[in-house]
Amino acid sequence: MNFLSHYYFDSRNHDDNMVIGVVLPDFIKNAEKDCNLYPLKTPELFKPFSIQSAILSGWERHVRVDQLFHTSTFFSTQSHALKLLILPACEGSPVKPFFLAHIGLELLLDHLLITHNLVNINRFYEQLENADKNAIDSFLKNAGMTNTDLFFRFLNNFISSRYLLSYQKIENISYALQQICKRIWADPFTEDQIGMLNAQLEVFRQQIEHDYLSIFEDIQNTIGG
Repeated sequence: MNFLSHYYFDSRNHDDNMVIGVVLPDFIKNAEKDCNLYPLKTPELFKPFSIQSAILSGWERHVRVDQLFHTSTFFSTQSHALKLLILPACEGSPVKPFFLAHIGLELLLDHLLITHNLVNINRFYEQLENADKNAIDSFLKNAGMTNTDLFFRFLNNFISSRYLLSYQKIENISYALQQICKRIWADPFTEDQIGMLNAQLEVFRQQIEHDYLSIFEDIQNTIGG
């Protein structure tokens, strides 16, 4: 799941530090894709510190939600359906359709949460701003990140740009997918392919709009909170 889908499960949580923990694994991957941290393997390093413990609780929740999502029937069924729709847009492209469908489904779920007013993006950004940056720095170093400068550059830019507001428009989902693909492939799509991708994402959005919440309800019933 993407940022706002993870936030959905804790959007009523007043603990800003746990909220940033919920999205921290994905933030780290966006800041430094080769950085792999496993704080859940050494919880004793964080539990003595209340704020770091809250961040760790958020991290654990993130891992659990991703596990439930990626092993769900909803994910396997809908990512396959989207893959079939976008195959024409991937013809001649180096991008793997299953990869694009996986990420596309996650971004579309964020889009639907926004357009149906089920998450408050401005509140999300406020909570990120209010999280204890010194505690986050200590958490990352305890988890094995020796230099946190790159991460905080990403975090500060993420907060200041308010980029997720753009997810309200379906064409910006295509743009986001293109930017993600550019991290792996130099020229992932032509303009014509982007146009095809826009059209097919809209078709798919309409297909899942009536029951997309089922996956959130299923996960919520499992994790509680």
